[in-house]
Amino acid sequence: MITIITQTMLLASLLLYIGVVLKYELQMMQQNTYRNNRYWKWFTSSGASSSPRRLADYFILLIALTNFTPEIIHPIIAVVLILLSIKELRTKYKKPLVFTSRAIRLYIASWFIVLLSVATVGFITHFYVKDLLVTLLFCVALSWIIIMVANVLMSPIERLINQRFYNEAKEILAEMPHLRIIGVTGSYGKTSTKHYLYRILSEKYNVIMTPGSYNTPMGVIRTIREMMKPYHEVFIVEMGAKQLGDIKEICDLVCPTIGIVTAVGEQHLESFKSIENVQRTKFELIDALPSDGLGVINNDFTYIANRPVNNVTVKRYAVAPGNDYHIEDVEYGVVETRFAVVGEGRRIELTTKLIGECNLSNLMASVIVAIYLEVPEKSIRYGVSQIEQVEHRLNMKRTPGGLSIIDDAFNSNPDGARMALDVLSRVTTGKRIVITPGMIELGEKQVEYNQRFGKQMAGAADYVMVVGEYNRDAILAGLAEGGMPEEHIFVADSFTTAQARLIQIARAGDVVLYENDLPDMFK
Repeated sequence: MITIITQTMLLASLLLYIGVVLKYELQMMQQNTYRNNRYWKWFTSSGASSSPRRLADYFILLIALTNFTPEIIHPIIAVVLILLSIKELRTKYKKPLVFTSRAIRLYIASWFIVLLSVATVGFITHFYVKDLLVTLLFCVALSWIIIMVANVLMSPIERLINQRFYNEAKEILAEMPHLRIIGVTGSYGKTSTKHYLYRILSEKYNVIMTPGSYNTPMGVIRTIREMMKPYHEVFIVEMGAKQLGDIKEICDLVCPTIGIVTAVGEQHLESFKSIENVQRTKFELIDALPSDGLGVINNDFTYIANRPVNNVTVKRYAVAPGNDYHIEDVEYGVVETRFAVVGEGRRIELTTKLIGECNLSNLMASVIVAIYLEVPEKSIRYGVSQIEQVEHRLNMKRTPGGLSIIDDAFNSNPDGARMALDVLSRVTTGKRIVITPGMIELGEKQVEYNQRFGKQMAGAADYVMVVGEYNRDAILAGLAEGGMPEEHIFVADSFTTAQARLIQIARAGDVVLYENDLPDMFK
């Protein structure tokens, strides 16, 4: 009787734990865009394969495999599994799992593999309980394999579902020939530009844009199927990419007539491999435009300025003079920034709540498109003045305690980080504090750019907190090279630790820059 009870306890705790573990694997697969190659790279390079939880899984399996495991150990294992389940369920992630339809299908498929494994072993061993329990423990230890196999098994089904959704989106767009479609892409700045353009164009048109980071083909398809209305006049499509052909795939779907390229920089080099591939991918948008369309491209970046365009009219813009459009008379105030967009015989005086050269550049691109679409200058000025800062993209806020926060926590990159530090360096009162884990997805240049970032911080900040281990050595080397005193550097294991240190050292009047916030898979 006791044996039945203990075995039932162990079985129930195992089933609970497998459900929790598979949920975690699903979350990491989702963060890696459901691509097994990216998931595998994360698994092998992030320390996930030897994390404390996985080591505990392997140890429990090893205990269960021995023939000398006393029965009294079974309830202890059950309690340990329950505690591990509770701990994982209570863990808060910066990017929590989103149970989309695809995620639910993949989770069910993972469970199917587990149950099929148990049924197969049961059939062979005549459902001997110990063998079934050991099989479940094997499934726990090999959960990373299960999620990858399930992903492969579901691929044909996902392709069929995606094709049906694709066709539906195409039909919706075909029924709206009046719709003006604007593509926005770039190594960085595309989300901000999308929001700025939306606000300005809304002064004249009924505008829809892809929400959040819906910058993949399926994100665009979902926007069209679920949010597009017959009365919409302008559709702004953010286009993201991790490899060659990604932008072209979105362009083939929506057929844009206006395209904006905000930047071509060294980001996502792990997948692109070279800056030339980044350039080729971003310009897939411009190459897809019709001859009577318009390309708006940022000549502040070498790999935009050196790229000829012959298929469509282009307007080249830059912060400095020498292009079709540029910026003049920038004045940074306490609560607003004044500047002028100048080009093609026009000068538009503007006021914005935004800060930083990169934001002004993105605003300029939006203004150029607004001019092209015949939005009145008065409406452009009003729209720009009403633009709110996009969360986590170089936006300024002040705390009740008198601290100023520069929030640039979204997806840091070499150029963006440099611009954020430029904003910080303009501060003349109080301490200038940076909290950062460094930059990611820079391939072979990961160490080089984070070391350079450390050196730049040494020249712009008074105190630096380096979070996590991922880029720690490179940043510390750069800080030392830049002459940052050791007593002005704090190494934190997590953002929580950094926040606790900030409370100790910060005073009213200080400015804190949050530069990047690594996703959970890079913890």
